[in-house]
Amino acid sequence: MDAVVTHRRRIWLYALSGLLILYLVLPVFIVVPMSFSASRFLEFPPSQWSMRWYTRFFASVDWYTSMLVSLKVACLTTVTSLPLGVAAAYAIKNGEHWAFRRLYAILLLPTMVPNMIIAIGIFYVYVRLNWLGTIHGLVLADLMMALPFVLVTSLSGLRACDMTQELVARSLGCTRLGAFWSVTLPQIRGSIVIGALFAFITSFDEVIIALFIASGQNLTITKVMFDSLHEEIDPTIAAASSMLIGGSIVVASIAMLSARLGAKGALRERAADPEAGR
Repeated sequence: MDAVVTHRRRIWLYALSGLLILYLVLPVFIVVPMSFSASRFLEFPPSQWSMRWYTRFFASVDWYTSMLVSLKVACLTTVTSLPLGVAAAYAIKNGEHWAFRRLYAILLLPTMVPNMIIAIGIFYVYVRLNWLGTIHGLVLADLMMALPFVLVTSLSGLRACDMTQELVARSLGCTRLGAFWSVTLPQIRGSIVIGALFAFITSFDEVIIALFIASGQNLTITKVMFDSLHEEIDPTIAAASSMLIGGSIVVASIAMLSARLGAKGALRERAADPEAGR
């Protein structure tokens, strides 16, 4: 029998994990307090507390408008990437032609190529198409970066679910789309929600591509933050960063809650119908 590893022997592992977690979250504990500083400059810890920089953020047309643009682009990117990514994952999982296996590697290429190279290529294409500074141009560019995340998570869910149930539904007269919608989709709902989360955050936080193609009235929040670092550093950027952190936490919490509710719903369905789990 294997020897039981006690908690005392794992102290080094717990300490190492704690240090890694602290290293990852330490910027949050620094940026958020600085956003409530009353000083004209970045100060940590703040000598006085104030909501001054949040007020300035919403009073500034550049900051507030860029936040709305980023939210709009991220939502459109997520809505567009979900059906494309799920459809591609389904084709790769069930397709028998060799081209479907090549499709997986092709769709993952944006994650293997440096963002700077992709941004330069997109910039020259958009110059010819006159798409610089347009919403649809930003959405298409972000779609290229977000689609691989939806593909990977959806394909992982499809490989874990029981596809024979869909075959049974189709053998009973259900169309392929209907069988997928009513049988397969509920089983991979958690994976799709996680893919949507990654797609939204990838689009919302994208900065390198935005530096090349975002301009005019369609500036993203990341580009405005980057430009602010070059011109003048003031605590407004800390307030913007804090709201981005808060928004990411909210989106992640909603995604985790949706996945947990979906898992509980599936368990209840199996408990109500024991034959469904066989």
